[in-house]
Amino acid sequence: MEEQKNLILISEYSMSPGPRYCYQGDDSGEDFYHKVLNGKFKESFEKNEILIVNLDGPDGYASSFLDEAFGNLVFDFGLNNVKGRIEIISEEEPEWIEMIETETYEQWEQRRKENSAPKKTVVHDEWYRYINNSFEKKKWVQKS
Repeated sequence: MEEQKNLILISEYSMSPGPRYCYQGDDSGEDFYHKVLNGKFKESFEKNEILIVNLDGPDGYASSFLDEAFGNLVFDFGLNNVKGRIEIISEEEPEWIEMIETETYEQWEQRRKENSAPKKTVVHDEWYRYINNSFEKKKWVQKS
């Protein structure tokens, strides 16, 4: 039986992806992760589908946008789960795929192992983490 696939076109999120964090500007990597990538990845994971993320279309990327979006994914789901369940494609800028797979993934897996939580700059709806072989909903709590 062939694996099913799910697709995200970043161009449907934004034609001008922004900076790393929400407080830095519109259409940030942090925002994309929480509004699109986290839920779609969880859905694909549960259905045993490969999630395809197509980077083509937008005007360009800041490396920080991609690092934040895909780094959070590794932090919340673990490197092996991400590598086995996602395919990033781009004919326009394949160098971004190499950066994500050789730099972002490894750095964020180390952060995950050290439990060095990603920065959240706004309150997000609940999102998912895969912990001890099950999905947990997480909610950002502002520290006083």
